[in-house]
Amino acid sequence: MSEGSGAKAEEGGSLRRVITVRHAVAIYVSSVLGAGILVIPGLAARAAGAGSLIAWVFLSLASYPFAFTFSSLSARSPESGGIYAFAKEAFGPGVSTMTAWLFVAWVVLGAPAITLAAGTYLAYALPISGPGVFAVAAGIIILAYAVNVRGIRLSGRVQVGLVAAMVGILALGVVASSPGIKVANFSPILPADIATVGVASALIVWSYLGYENVSNIAEEFKDPKRDFGRSVTFSVLLVSALYLAVAFTVVGTGAYASGGGVTPFAEMMSNVFGPYGGVAVSLFAVVIIFSTVNAYTAGMSRVVYAAAVDGSLPRFLAGVDPKTGVPRRAMIALFVLIMLGLVIFYFLHVDVQSAFLATSGAAVLTYVVGSAAGIRLLTKEVRSKRYFPWLSLIVSLAILPFIGLLLAVSAVVAVIGFVYGHMVVRNHVELNRAISNIASSDSQD
Repeated sequence: MSEGSGAKAEEGGSLRRVITVRHAVAIYVSSVLGAGILVIPGLAARAAGAGSLIAWVFLSLASYPFAFTFSSLSARSPESGGIYAFAKEAFGPGVSTMTAWLFVAWVVLGAPAITLAAGTYLAYALPISGPGVFAVAAGIIILAYAVNVRGIRLSGRVQVGLVAAMVGILALGVVASSPGIKVANFSPILPADIATVGVASALIVWSYLGYENVSNIAEEFKDPKRDFGRSVTFSVLLVSALYLAVAFTVVGTGAYASGGGVTPFAEMMSNVFGPYGGVAVSLFAVVIIFSTVNAYTAGMSRVVYAAAVDGSLPRFLAGVDPKTGVPRRAMIALFVLIMLGLVIFYFLHVDVQSAFLATSGAAVLTYVVGSAAGIRLLTKEVRSKRYFPWLSLIVSLAILPFIGLLLAVSAVVAVIGFVYGHMVVRNHVELNRAISNIASSDSQD
């Protein structure tokens, strides 16, 4: 275990090993599904029509190399921080600090985007104004943090129940909507502008973000070497099946044609069950998106905690509550930043698609770092599995250009984070090393 990770915080607490396969699958599925399955199929279909299904298949296949790379890295070195910890081991403080800053940008951009999608779904069925949508978003964020402040065990139990309900309702929606599928809606499968499939991929990759999130809490697994592999396999199969089924149904029924593509699932359920179906699925959207925010609250706070222990973020954020085992200070800091991001979104009138693409920029750059770390660190894997980090890196790099100018936001954060890590954190590490060497020499004398 590398220096700093798993260290007891200044308040005397430490992270607890309580996560099993069941909890890991629940957190994986809720991290990856969330708002993605409710919003992205419609946005992708509006961008590329039936051609979006090509992008869905491509990303479904690519999701296993992503998941395998991060789970293998976590199993070999179960530390809090996930990709941040891998980057530190593989490339040093400059790149790892950049990764920590990208993670913060990811959650500060992504949490408002996800929760605004929940508010938009409620507005589909209920008379909610613009400020009301933002009030719903704020309420979800507050509730998720209230749950997580009690500890990871409670958070995991909440996820198990939410994921069970999520899978059942999604399956019901797909089956009930299937009679409305029309073959004509799948033509042409290749759009006239093939680049739109790339844009759809840039949107769809947002849906598959989350496989790194369980790596963020690897230190809290009871048996990481055994349970990571099992939970990844179960999760990838379940998530891919659900996404492909929903995307196929959204395209086949043409549900993406209304509501700006943001609320296709509500449209599908309203067509089958009438207005009450729309109201029910809107309430369901709030629940499913809460489960995503709940999962990311646990995972991202551990990234901030691990980075703070190392000095990549302010060290006062490294405190762990001795009673609950929760990095409370890191969680509060994220809460404040996310709420600030939500306020900025409100005043700048940021639309949902732009918010999702901006989040994808930070996340895909983080995946580039994680994949590169996998290439460098997973040298003892069997030959067939060594290719997975390379595949995940190639996919990540291929998607970046389609994010467009919104990538600039994350690129600026990455540069600032790298410079900070290279100049401040590395100098601090070198100073500590020099002091340690002097102390060692004095003791020998």
